[in-house]
Amino acid sequence: MMRTPENLTDTTVAAWEAVRAAGPLVQCLTNAVTTNFTANVLLALGAAPAMVDIPGEAGPFATVASGVLINLGTPAAEQREAMLEAARAAADGGTPWVLDPVAIGVLPVRTRLAAELRALRPTVVRGNASEILALDGAGAGGRGVDAADAVDDAVAAAHRIARATGGVVAVSGATDAVTDGETVVRLGNGHELLTRVTGGGCALGAVMAAFAGVVEDRLAAAVAAITAYNVAAERAAEASEGPGSFAVAFLDAIAGLDAGTLRARAVIA
Repeated sequence: MMRTPENLTDTTVAAWEAVRAAGPLVQCLTNAVTTNFTANVLLALGAAPAMVDIPGEAGPFATVASGVLINLGTPAAEQREAMLEAARAAADGGTPWVLDPVAIGVLPVRTRLAAELRALRPTVVRGNASEILALDGAGAGGRGVDAADAVDDAVAAAHRIARATGGVVAVSGATDAVTDGETVVRLGNGHELLTRVTGGGCALGAVMAAFAGVVEDRLAAAVAAITAYNVAAERAAEASEGPGSFAVAFLDAIAGLDAGTLRARAVIA
């Protein structure tokens, strides 16, 4: 399929409408710091969050969920076990799943875990440039959750990961890059206030899992999820005075986003 900004805008709008109609069930094994915000973003989207992240439940639930998020923000021992269980079950059961390799590279426990999870072929990998480079074995990571590298520095690594996993890799930054190992799509929406609210990146991973659970075209699903999320952030910023009011306005913007606004504001290249 030829990828043009015009047809990717069309598929973004169609994907948004499909998610709103389907109400996907999204299993989140995620950062304890951001669980509440992530759940609220999914609810505002029209999805159903399920924070099922203990061994013995994570695997069985992954086979019935529409999509799964595995986020390495606070990977305690029991949750690490559950993450591997859920990833294996999702892979075996055909459930799309998103890997968010938070702060890998400099921190050894999560870096080893990320490598194990990568080998299980995630449907989508979402991270900043330093995390993507570290997952590829080509970098030492960033400063905690903050990137120390530019998006363009990580595009080649993203290509390699996408080809190895058969999935899609999204590199986040001022302009996001999304690739399936062949095509690279640049996304220009977003707002700086997303970086000043705890859970801005974590919740995006959950939204990407929701879109992947409904839209079969993985590249289109990732582009649509990021674009919708970032257009909502722009609208929220226009209605807020700072991070506190932005967090509330963002939930309202996600809930109130419509196809016309999405089509008019999407920046896809």
